[in-house]
Formats: sequence, structure tokens, C-alpha cells
Amino acid sequence: MKPLLLSVLVVLLLSSCLPAAPIPTDQPGQAGSPEVFSPTQPPSRTPEPTETRTPAPSPTPEIRRVLLISIDGLRPEVIAMAPMPNLQALMASGAYSLGAQTIHPSATLPAHASMLLGTCPDKHGVDWNDYDPQQGYANGTSIFQLAHEAGLSTVMIVGKEKIRQLTLPDTLDTYLYINDRDVVIAAQAVPILQQGFHLAFIHFPTVDWMGHEYGWLSWEQFSVARRADEALGTLLQALEASGQRSQTLIIVTSDHGGRGEAHGSSHPEDMTIPWVANGPGITPKQIAAPVNTTDTAATIASFLNLPVPADWDGLPVTEIIGGPAGIRPDPRCP
Repeated sequence: MKPLLLSVLVVLLLSSCLPAAPIPTDQPGQAGSPEVFSPTQPPSRTPEPTETRTPAPSPTPEIRRVLLISIDGLRPEVIAMAPMPNLQALMASGAYSLGAQTIHPSATLPAHASMLLGTCPDKHGVDWNDYDPQQGYANGTSIFQLAHEAGLSTVMIVGKEKIRQLTLPDTLDTYLYINDRDVVIAAQAVPILQQGFHLAFIHFPTVDWMGHEYGWLSWEQFSVARRADEALGTLLQALEASGQRSQTLIIVTSDHGGRGEAHGSSHPEDMTIPWVANGPGITPKQIAAPVNTTDTAATIASFLNLPVPADWDGLPVTEIIGGPAGIRPDPRCP
């Protein structure tokens, strides 16, 4: 037998005796699979034994940036009653809750602190509701700090100066306080957003102003809610025109509701807020699990692949990308 033929036969005999190579799998945590977001430990508040932080499905790779919009004082009922067609369109093609909960006290500054720092008031320490530089800044790690430390660009544009006290100055690449109507704020935000960003927070104040002046669910408030929706449409058009819309997670929410001409209590009309998420990979549905305003920062961190601090009370709302509703503690704060 020729030497070459003999060598081939030997190789074939040896390979037939070896075990077959395992078939690659796509299980979370294995090499080659997408990294799965998993906070390092549960919230410091002791939940029921079944209430644990469930690892989130991997955020969709198409999302490169997050735009968070807070419509100050927006009760969920106003969306249909005003109506607000741009926000309704985001709901129809996205995931939403009309029963999300804010924190108590249901006031602008403490509630936005919980929204942007992912913690309850006893941790962020914001117990004032006016612009007061002597109070310093909120305690803890804001979503802006997480993003900035990761090298991501951050933007904050607000209609109330006091919101400036919720994150340290060096965590923002762009900050604007515009004491004007929502449509003016949106118009000035457009060129900034079109330059590109990773995390942007836009605050519209007028619905709250008209609630205090004329009452919640008044015709005057409905009128400015429609203008807030127009301002939202301006931002959406800007993202579309700059080619960013298809890679942007948009979250629209509020800090509190209201009744009569006031808010701040633990009454459901003060505490209940809308929470809407829209973007690539978002599953269109009404969210079944309880959503708290503290979940906003944690959800943003998840989509930007940022680590959620262990002391945050918020949890990523994984249901919006097909995750299980699960059992979530509610209310999140005492």
C-alpha cells in the first residue's frame, strides 16, 4: 500500500474514535452570546422572598441613545382627554403604563430626583421643592453620572431651574434652563439633539403651571397639554430628520399628577403617572407589571449598557423588550 494512502486511512480511523464536538448554544453568559444585564444585588429594601431582581434580556443592539421626556404634572387621563396624538401614537407602537406610580411627596423636585437617580427620597435626600443652591445637589449616583463616566454625551434641558440640583455640574455636557413654554423649549432643543447625544433629558413645565393656575383636568390645562404634545412632535421630527430616530429609545413620563389646583399628597390622582417607551425592539403592549418612577433610571442604564448601582431602588422594565412581567415590589418607596 502506498505511504500516502496509508496515512489517510490512519487519520480517518483516529478521527472516528474521537467524541463529537459539542453544538454551540446561545445561553446567556456563554462565550459568543450577548451580554445579559444583571444588577449585582437586590434593592436594599427587603422584599418578599419571591421579589428578586430578575436578569434582564439583552437590550436591543439597535438602540444607541435614550431621550427621556418629562411632561410635568401630566395625569394619564389627560392624554386622551386633551387629546395628545403624538403621545398616543408612541403608545400605539410602543409599551406603556397608565398606572405607573411616583414617589411621596408627589412634588416636582423630589419626584424628578427619584426618576433620575433611581432611588427613594430617604436616599437621595431631596426634601425641598424650590431652587435653593444652598441645599447643594441630590445624594447618590444619577443616570447622568453613570453615562458621563462611561464616556457618553449627556444633555439636560429644563423648564424649571430647580431641576439643575439633581446632578453634579460636571456630569452634563450640555445644560439649558429655559423659562418658557414647552414649544419654545422644544425648538431650542432641536439643534442640540441633532448634533448627536447618548442621553438627553427634556423637561416640559407648562401642564403643571396651568394645573396650579386653573386646576387639573381643566380646559386650560387640556389646551397646554396639546401644546406639550406639539412640542413632543417637534422633538420626534428632529430625530427623524437627523437620522437618529431609528436608534433611539424614547421614554415619556411625568413626575406627578394633581387634583384641584395642587398636588403633593399620597392620593392616587397625585401619585399616578404615565410611562411610555418607544423605539427599536420595544414590544407594543400595555405593561402588566407595576412601574415606579425609580424604574426610569434603571431602564435607561440597562439600554445604555451601564451598571445599575446596588443602592438603586428602581428595576429595569424588561417587559418592554419581551421579558417576563414577573413579581415586582410596589410601591417601591415607603
